[in-house]
Amino acid sequence: MLMIIGITGTHGAGKGTIVEILKKKGFAHYSVRDFIVEEIKRRKLSINRDNMVVIANDLREKNSPSYIAEELYRAAITHEGDAIIESLRTPGEVTALRKKKDFYLLAVDAPVKIRYERIVKRQSSTDNVSYEKFVEDEKREMSSSNPNKQNISACMKLADFNIVNDGSLEDLNKQIDKIYNKLLGEKE
Repeated sequence: MLMIIGITGTHGAGKGTIVEILKKKGFAHYSVRDFIVEEIKRRKLSINRDNMVVIANDLREKNSPSYIAEELYRAAITHEGDAIIESLRTPGEVTALRKKKDFYLLAVDAPVKIRYERIVKRQSSTDNVSYEKFVEDEKREMSSSNPNKQNISACMKLADFNIVNDGSLEDLNKQIDKIYNKLLGEKE
């Protein structure tokens, strides 16, 4: 039986690490970021965090608040196996996927200083920002009354499971295993 886990959470909290853990359990990965990057390339724009936000908001405004997530869901169900959709950022995405069978939402967070240290270490081109810009970007992305814009805070409140990723990779693995085993138990 198909299980689709959506992941939401703060920037640098460990969404990508959770994806890697679940991929080892056989999950296919569908990335909102990759979807948006492809659109940025199509539009011949620079790939940076600001353009990612602008393009994602534009796609949602032109199509629907759930457009990106629903496109990834369509791809995931053609895979015919368990899948992860990373990273849900609007309540409309969560609400639309909630209507689908076997969908669960996982939220991940960690203290801001830990998250900033993580993004500096991973050295992604979209993460090359000062601490001040990191905090400013997060404030912009955490809440919005516009359904087409990011509202990570509201998404996290809708989660079935919440993870605080402020420990070791082993600690995170244990939390994921506990959630995964609970979901498997529900499906039997």
